[in-house]
Amino acid sequence: MVIFSTIIVPTIIFIIVVVGMAEKKDVFDIFCDGAKDGMKTMVKMFPTLIGIFLAVGMLRSSEILDFFFNRMKSFTHLFNIPNEILPLMFIKPVSGSASMALATDLMTKFGVDSKIGSMAGTIMSSSETTFYVIAVYLSSVKIRKSRKVLIPALIADFVCMIIAVLWFSFT
Repeated sequence: MVIFSTIIVPTIIFIIVVVGMAEKKDVFDIFCDGAKDGMKTMVKMFPTLIGIFLAVGMLRSSEILDFFFNRMKSFTHLFNIPNEILPLMFIKPVSGSASMALATDLMTKFGVDSKIGSMAGTIMSSSETTFYVIAVYLSSVKIRKSRKVLIPALIADFVCMIIAVLWFSFT
């Protein structure tokens, strides 16, 4: 299996070059044009990404989240949601790297086979970094009104997280 995974990408590149040459196309110029378009897209998305990274950094370094989660303990206890999983539930739609760090910490502290570790793994695999994805995709095609995309995406994230908590709380 290792041999297959190491040769698949070079094989695909080779096939593309051979087919391009067979069709008498200038493969290198087409590649360069694609790279230029990719760079233009990256430059358009850069301000949005900087804004998201700045907001995530400010949230992580402030005490606001800890204050908020401590106030929610009585509410989450009613629904059998472990308080330790709350930061992951709130950060996952915003930042993939921050949520990965939180999930890793939870799994290291409680174990991957624990209830909290299983919830963290399920939340990580079933939900999306919604704000990042919407910002990147919509800014690359210059769509400004994201409400019609954001609300259903956040509802889907919420449903995934609640099902993960319920599944591991009652099984």
